[in-house]
Amino acid sequence: MFQCNMCPRKCGVDRDVSRGVCGVGARYRIARAALHYWEEPCISGTKGSGTVFFSGCPLKCVYCQNYEVSRNCFGKEISEDRLTEIFDELAAEGAHNINLVSPTQYALMLASTLEKHRPNVPVVYNTGGYEDVGTLKRLDGIVDIYLTDLKYYDSAVSEKYSRAADYFDKASAAVAEMSRQAPVCEFDENGIMQKGLIVRHLVLPGNVSQCVKVLDWAAENLPSDTIISVMSQYTPCGEAKAYPTINRRLSRKEYDIAVRHARSLGFTNVYIQQPDSSKEEYIPPFDLSGV
Repeated sequence: MFQCNMCPRKCGVDRDVSRGVCGVGARYRIARAALHYWEEPCISGTKGSGTVFFSGCPLKCVYCQNYEVSRNCFGKEISEDRLTEIFDELAAEGAHNINLVSPTQYALMLASTLEKHRPNVPVVYNTGGYEDVGTLKRLDGIVDIYLTDLKYYDSAVSEKYSRAADYFDKASAAVAEMSRQAPVCEFDENGIMQKGLIVRHLVLPGNVSQCVKVLDWAAENLPSDTIISVMSQYTPCGEAKAYPTINRRLSRKEYDIAVRHARSLGFTNVYIQQPDSSKEEYIPPFDLSGV
């Protein structure tokens, strides 16, 4: 029996016989495994990040650019042995790391798998931030790099766009735990991250206030050398057309406000993006490549 309470939804579903709120059952299900070049430079480097896109998600973001995978759960079920083979295949292709994209609904399974078989490159936990602290503690010493979103501050906004009124409460506690586990960033001789934490915030059109509040919290609660990634790449996807405020790309003025605020808070490591980063061509094709 696999009664699942590993994410903040705590749905308690027996995933051996039915699907959880995340949309998936008790077996690994993935949509793509390939080198990816569009993460932060210290993750993608020159050889690419070995991304494994997991199907399903506990969040219900109406604008998700991976909607086909996260909400529709497109993908193929695979065994644990096949997953570890994929890790090794990506590393053999030259991947700087193994990048677990949307892994939350498989977190405890991944902890067990990685204890039995670790790739010879760093493991990246690439998450929307809606995590259970108890589950994250199980990953302590197993995950090398946390690459996490911190999407919203206000519960009304997170409920509207992700169906999670408790998003900030859960995500801020999760980020604090990630910072505890990975308090110091380490890089190799080529500037490729080996250990540490990156906190991402995707600036949504019409919602710059969320960015300001999230960054204020980070400045008050995280070390000043925490890597902050202020992202301008928002592209209306999924159900965004039903939400007029976010059914457009981010304006340059909105992004400039976000960047100026990040810089004003004293962070010493801030990634920013070019305005042309909001293109659908940066969304990888979910075609079971590498599965």
